[in-house]
Amino acid sequence: MPDLLDDDELAAWLRLTHSVGRESARRLLAAFASPQGVFAASAASQRAVAGSALGDPPDDLDTLVQRTLAWQREASGRHIVPLGDTAYPAALLQTADPPLLLYAQGRLELLQRPALAIVGSRNPTPQGADNARAFALHLARCGTTIVSGLALGIDGAAHEGALAASGDASTIAVVGTGMDRVYPSRHRDLAHRIAEQGLLLSEFDLGTPPLPVNFPLRNRLIAGLSQGTLVVEAALASGSLITARCAAEAGREVFAIPGSIHAPQSRGCHALIKQGAQLVESAEDILAELRPGASARPADDAGAADDGDPLLAVLGHDPATLDALVARCGWAPQRLAARLLELELDGHIARLPGGLYQRREIA
Repeated sequence: MPDLLDDDELAAWLRLTHSVGRESARRLLAAFASPQGVFAASAASQRAVAGSALGDPPDDLDTLVQRTLAWQREASGRHIVPLGDTAYPAALLQTADPPLLLYAQGRLELLQRPALAIVGSRNPTPQGADNARAFALHLARCGTTIVSGLALGIDGAAHEGALAASGDASTIAVVGTGMDRVYPSRHRDLAHRIAEQGLLLSEFDLGTPPLPVNFPLRNRLIAGLSQGTLVVEAALASGSLITARCAAEAGREVFAIPGSIHAPQSRGCHALIKQGAQLVESAEDILAELRPGASARPADDAGAADDGDPLLAVLGHDPATLDALVARCGWAPQRLAARLLELELDGHIARLPGGLYQRREIA
């Protein structure tokens, strides 16, 4: 557990983060041991290490220091973890761009646990959301912490699945704002649950709004904290592909779930598979790769949806219209529609726009 930073220590860290880029700051810390040591060094010595003079501290530095200290002290489970602290995640130290400061709320020990990132579309199909939830649930039950970005869609489903698992793994939400903000606001309740049962994490100052430039930075942390990244659904322009690229650049595994060739949400996954990502069909595929020899099935895993229903077998795993299903199974449309409704109410299928039906996997 990191010690609470006092006013002077925190002011020095915040001043350093605002005075020079992260790479130069890390060189200065390596040369002078601490932020206080950096600012005690001569300007010539600083320039010799960083290549340029340090900028002036921000005008609101004192206000930011007091706001940050107040945030840390006003509730339990809040931590500020500087680079070099024993609580700093070892996985991030093995990446090219570890942040200088981390703001955390919740179970700090999760930063040292085996982890997998699950990311994907903000507008997934019902099947995609179910897949994210089911994979996260199974992997968390097997002891893997699930890392994602608190976004709508696949991220939220992955967090929900991990929170539903019993055990110590849970989930880490890496956010693209200051820790005093929740974005998107629709995930406020989910963020509170993660703070209680898992961990919220940010590298951004308190008060930082959801700026577009910050989310690619957030994605590098999602990838860097994890042994691998699973992309569930993603369009070709999805930010999830940034996370996958960061994972590959850090030497981590990239996994992708294939989908329909007609679905835009599958094209990013298919592109990753063409580039060398591992195609996965089950959580066991991931566990076998990341943890060879480990148990791939938790004792309390309830399994997947019933495969014995003939209509589910006819439907398969891609969306289909009522007419297509009539042609496949030969049932009268009225009988088929009635059975589809039963399966929908039981949670085994979802009705999509355009008169399509799609199978839902039940964890």
